[in-house]
Amino acid sequence: MRRAGALAGVLLAVVLTATGCGGRATTHHKPGTSHQEATGGSGTLLAATDETGHRLREVPAEGAPAVRVEARPDTEGGWNVHLTVERFRFTPESVGGAAIPGRGHARLLVDGKETGRIYGPWHHVPPGARSVTVRLHADDHTVWAVAGKPVEATVPLAPAATGAATPPAPTAVPTTPAPGRAVEITVTGKSVQPPPSRIELKKGEQITLRVTADRADTLHVHGYDRELPLTPGEPGTLTFTADRTGLFEVETHGSGLLLTQLVVR
Repeated sequence: MRRAGALAGVLLAVVLTATGCGGRATTHHKPGTSHQEATGGSGTLLAATDETGHRLREVPAEGAPAVRVEARPDTEGGWNVHLTVERFRFTPESVGGAAIPGRGHARLLVDGKETGRIYGPWHHVPPGARSVTVRLHADDHTVWAVAGKPVEATVPLAPAATGAATPPAPTAVPTTPAPGRAVEITVTGKSVQPPPSRIELKKGEQITLRVTADRADTLHVHGYDRELPLTPGEPGTLTFTADRTGLFEVETHGSGLLLTQLVVR
């Protein structure tokens, strides 16, 4: 009996040694050290912090994670925020563990104030917000950073999506479109010229988009559901009347490039 008890004790010691703290190999660290201190191999832990108090974790620019943010008006108010990440994977199952390159979660800041975490590509922002920032964090809650700055993206939101009622027009809507606007856009690879910006339009104004791309693609105007096939090297022309107010994105479907944004008031 004594020999059996001793053998069981040895087996228990072996199991405890193999599993470490909590049995999670990715979160193991030496006694007396935090996850942030124990995972310095995944980039360089800086003394600097962001405005919420999270320390920055510096990684080389080459191979660093990246994030792009788009905001689309929701028909019931507010904004649908879409994240596109590169060299990064959401790992909600590992939150609180060690920092592993290219993994973690995002934090949402509305008008500069943190409002919550994001574990996927979509999030809804209620009416009234003026800007949205998405920042990438490691599993240990440090902030992925390049050149001392957090890996993040910010998109401004148009006042038209605040949910405020639009006052009635003092005069009747004209039966003919207002004088038209023409915009020339050239797409070469992933380059868009002129760079994406916002085009201010009045409701009822006519807009003509002339797009020349170096590869076959499809031009799409969100909110109006207007599309136009693009033939390589040949200008494509899409003309329509801006009869809806709000912020509308113009992009290419195949390459997923943002070409411009239309702000209709």
